[in-house]
Parts: sequence; structure tokens; C-alpha cells
Amino acid sequence: MALESTEIQEMRHAVRTLCAKYGEDYWLQLDREHDYPSDFVRELTESGFLTVLIPEEYGGAGLGVLEAAVVLEEVCRAGAHAGACHAQMYVMGSVLRHGNEAQKKAYLPKIASGELRLQSFGVTEPTTGTDTTSLKTTARKEGDAYVVNGQKVWISRIQHSDLMVLLARTTPKERTSKKTEGLSAFIVDVNQAEGNGLEIRPIESMINHHSCELFFDDLHVPADNLLGEEGKGFKVILDGMNAERILIGAECVGDGRYFIDKASAYASERTVFDRPIGQNQGIQFPIARSYAEVEAAWLMVEKAARMFDAGEPCAAEANMSKMLASEASWKAGDVCMQTHGGFAFAKEYHIERKFRETRLYQIAPISTNLILSYLGEHVLGMPRSF
Repeated sequence: MALESTEIQEMRHAVRTLCAKYGEDYWLQLDREHDYPSDFVRELTESGFLTVLIPEEYGGAGLGVLEAAVVLEEVCRAGAHAGACHAQMYVMGSVLRHGNEAQKKAYLPKIASGELRLQSFGVTEPTTGTDTTSLKTTARKEGDAYVVNGQKVWISRIQHSDLMVLLARTTPKERTSKKTEGLSAFIVDVNQAEGNGLEIRPIESMINHHSCELFFDDLHVPADNLLGEEGKGFKVILDGMNAERILIGAECVGDGRYFIDKASAYASERTVFDRPIGQNQGIQFPIARSYAEVEAAWLMVEKAARMFDAGEPCAAEANMSKMLASEASWKAGDVCMQTHGGFAFAKEYHIERKFRETRLYQIAPISTNLILSYLGEHVLGMPRSF
């Protein structure tokens, strides 16, 4: 690992200490019961680690995405599942950069104290997926409110969140000069909305990610909850999405380091034919290669985080960090599985749970192919591929 500041090292140690109180059996039980880590999230919040991005004037630590990345990386390296709470980090990017002063004063201190949770990002829809500008959920202005109708899917943690940032179309796509125009973002009070125009249906999936389908039927959202300017919501969520990609990349690095820690320890201890299996190059070299790939991915995550914190354009770097880290963590997971052999499939070893969890990130929050198409067109200047 590259040389880090004393402050970062101390943060790593503190997060590691907190996570040690919630061992892997804790996460295994939650996975079995499809339950939410309420105690862990509460302590992570009270310790200030889940609100590092909130400015000090609103009760947070006032740190950057780099520090947030360190927190989530350590959580994942400890064998925990950061997906249970990571949205409070990256959704914050939209609120901090585009929320007005009244919104910040109303929400940020309560989020910092743990009184409110901002854990949900309402963007993806069943028929559009990552084609965000084609989403069909609408928000029609009526007096001092917007009336929302439509559907979302794979919206995670909304059952454990008080607030959601929602993206809807306020101007029909055919009436805009650019497809990215006419979209608006809103802060939705989930507790008030559910049962009053919002229906939430959980989705059973292969990992304990608390994902749901949402159905909007004339949901009234106060006009004061518009986040940023009407019709400029795509820019609002982009700031959240760049932070999301960086932080997911950090989580994948944590997963990768978890797998490498497990594999190298087991390979050193497991004896077959009177010798540690790690003495065999067929076992040792794949682990070593995965280590090199995960560490290289961390450098891209770190670069993207520093650029984000400096206010520099970082879409390419954010996308690359997520892609490289997700691929490195998946490969490290495969190597860890192979190293453990049949024991890797035993839940008591915890590897199969983490293996399932890290696989998600080659698909979400954006697929690898979409990242490659972005780089091909916007960075390398090649013709648009779709």
C-alpha cells in the first residue's frame, strides 16, 4: 500500500477497530435472514464515519471523497457488506453541490446526528436501465408541488432510509433540445410518501442488498424539495454518480484485499502432500497477481477521489476506477475460491457470501460495457457505439 498520511492511517485503524466488533458471523446471519445491519450502521454513524462528507458547520467531519473511500474500503476488507450503507456517502455529493441553504440546514445536521438517513437513490427504471435520459417517471408541477407518476427498480435501502433523491422527467424528451435536459431531481421524504402515492415492493435477490421496486401514483412532492434547478437534474445526479463510482471502486478494493488476505493465509496454513499449498507456484502466483491488480486499482480510485475533491472533471477516472477495481476484486474472489477448494463453498468460511456480493459491481451502478463505450467516445474520440 502506498504511503498515507497519519490522519488516513489513524482513520483506517479506527474503522478497523469498529468493524472488529461486528465479526463475519454477524454478517453471515444477516445474509441468512435478509436482515439489515441496524446496529452497525448506527455505530458507524455515531462514530462520524458515515457522515465524513458533511461540512463541519452542519455537524459532519467536513472531509472528502478520499476519506470516504478509505472508510468503505476498510469496511469491506473487514468482511462486512458496505452496500448496506454506502449510499449515504455518494448521494451526499448531489445534496452538497446542488442543495440550497434551506435544504442543507433542514437535512444535513439530522443526517450527521443519525436522526435521518439518506440511503436511497431513485434513478433506475425497468424499461430503461442505464439509459437514464429515457426514463419514464414524470413529475408535473401543480401549484406548490410536483405530482410524480412512474416506476423505479433496484432501488436499494429505501426501507431503511428516511430520504431519497429521486430523478424524474419534468419536460418531455421530445420537447428538449438535448436529451439530458428536462430531468429534475427531488428530495423525497420516504416516510411521508409511502402509502400516499408511493408503494414499495422488496425484490428477492442473490445478495442481501435490500433492493426494491417503487411505484408512484400521484405522489405529491413539495416544490421546495426540488434539488437544484428544474430541468437540470441530470447534472445533479452526475455529481452523485461520479462519487458513487469512486466509492464503489474503493469497496471493490476492500473486497479484493479481503480475498487476498484470506487466500494467502489459507495457502500458508493448508498442508497437502506434506507441504503448504502456497509453496506451489500454481497457488502462489495467482494470489500474487491478484494482489498487484488490486493495488493498481486502488491507485486509480485514489486519483479519481483526489480529482473529485479538488472539483476537477473526473468522469473518466471515476468510471475507470470502478471498472478496474470491480474486475480485480472479482478475479481475487475467484482465486480465493480456487485456493480454498471445496471449503470455499462452506458458508462458515464466509468467502461465498463475499464472492456473491462483489460480483454485483461489474453490473451496478454501471456495467463494464457502458464504461468502455464512455471511454471510447468521450476520451478516445471514437464514434458513438450506440
